[in-house]
Amino acid sequence: MRVVMSIIHVAGLIRMIPSPGIVIVIVIGVGVPFVIPACICSQPWRPQRPPKDLFWPAAPTKSNRSPCGRFDLTSIRPSTLLYGMPANQTPMLAPVSASTRIGWVGTGVMGLSMCRHVLAKGHPVTVYSRTKSKAQPLLDQGARWADSPQAVAAATDLVVTIVGFPPDVREVYLGERGLFAGAKAGSIFVDMTTTQPSLAREIAEAGRRVHVATVDAPVSGGDVGAKNATLSIMVGGERTAVDAVMPLFDTLGKLIVYQGEAGNGQHAKMCNQIVIAGTMIGVCESLLYAYKAGLDLETMLGAIRGGAAACWTLDNLAPRILKRNFDPGFFVEHFIKDMGIALDEAKAMGIALPGLALVHQLYLAVQAQGYGQRGTHALMLALEQLSSAGPA
Repeated sequence: MRVVMSIIHVAGLIRMIPSPGIVIVIVIGVGVPFVIPACICSQPWRPQRPPKDLFWPAAPTKSNRSPCGRFDLTSIRPSTLLYGMPANQTPMLAPVSASTRIGWVGTGVMGLSMCRHVLAKGHPVTVYSRTKSKAQPLLDQGARWADSPQAVAAATDLVVTIVGFPPDVREVYLGERGLFAGAKAGSIFVDMTTTQPSLAREIAEAGRRVHVATVDAPVSGGDVGAKNATLSIMVGGERTAVDAVMPLFDTLGKLIVYQGEAGNGQHAKMCNQIVIAGTMIGVCESLLYAYKAGLDLETMLGAIRGGAAACWTLDNLAPRILKRNFDPGFFVEHFIKDMGIALDEAKAMGIALPGLALVHQLYLAVQAQGYGQRGTHALMLALEQLSSAGPA
């Protein structure tokens, strides 16, 4: 039977090779064929549509062309020829639609608002959070509760996670009752937490082993972006999986940029956080300077918003500082985590980021003063203490 199957697949492969040409078939062992198209071409090669029952590799590249321009079919693994899909490749992925069952893990400041948008689109949603009460608004809106990430994965087609720290991500995905414990072939897991690029790659590799597609897609825009569905989303992972998830991303954000392979979304988010660190200290120091100089702070902000100093932090967080509202759009402790990841990655790459290191130290001081659960603009409180200046 295996020999017959091999002959059938060889015949299918031969049909894809344009004429004129010579095909050499080598049979090794019990029916594992390698098909080698000879490099005889009378005209430029153009891709032909494959038989429906045969796996078709990616578009020609320098690495998978033969000298005459045809695919090098010898590079296809025997498992492809026999079963139609390599052992480490996920099945074909359909784009997210209204009927796609969505799982959601993490209902904090960001996750709660984001999941509400998904529910509003009519998706059947199953949620899990370590604190069930935080998910209650979603349950009231029609979501179903699951008692573990494993149960979420078993009940859904696509799972989104947005939790706190890398150990939380690891437990949610790789723990005894984690997502992979309930995973089904063909599922998609999307981690929107800001975490380590190396962990994103580890999760991607775990997914490949069980035919589950994974995407790392950290976000920027804070609680305002989450509430208004205007987040910027930085995406890494296999392109086929990213394309399938795009309708969901469009529900959550307004700027979605594919960065490349697994882990690259996280690297892009580190770049984002490095910039935020610089703009945050600049905004806070400018307000401190204006206060000591006796300027009207509202008037000063109105003057600099329209020039080269314009930035998201100036528009969204400076007004909160003036109102002494340090409620979190993004927690100080989470920002410290992100800066720590960026500094570790920079060290591994052999580069120095002294500005980021300085801001990281200042935020550690903010946390030591008891403001770890405040918003990132609470940096102002540490700077005021250093200078013995600022409103009481």
